[in-house]
Amino acid sequence: MRCPPLLATRRRHLPPTPQGASERGASTIQMMLLMPALLLVMLLGWQAALIYQARTVALAAAQEGARSAAAENGSAAAGMAAASSFVAASTSGVSASQVSGSRSATTAAVTVRAISQSVIPGWRPAITQTASLPVERITRLPDSPR
Repeated sequence: MRCPPLLATRRRHLPPTPQGASERGASTIQMMLLMPALLLVMLLGWQAALIYQARTVALAAAQEGARSAAAENGSAAAGMAAASSFVAASTSGVSASQVSGSRSATTAAVTVRAISQSVIPGWRPAITQTASLPVERITRLPDSPR
């Protein structure tokens, strides 16, 4: 069985048009321009995740220290020690942490300052997180009529 003559025609290879010739290598140039931009976006996303993790660890340490300092028999020193041990126990890549704290008759506060890891050379983002809680205390109810 033979194909009809219209379907059996040979394909001819046409010479490239001037428009087609001018686009030769365009995808290589586009990739050379887009790949560094894509890599930069990926690194910025990674850096944002590292900063978010460092902030989360610093905030959790500050909250842990504030809970310890705000306890009925707690102190500012106990809160700072609890926050320091929390940062030391975490494997988050937070470095150069500094803990400060205070306790008044009504409020206990702990501040954690640290440096986050960085994928950008020469940049060391500083993180500061503070947590404060009311101090636990025993209060007496006024005498109620019986």
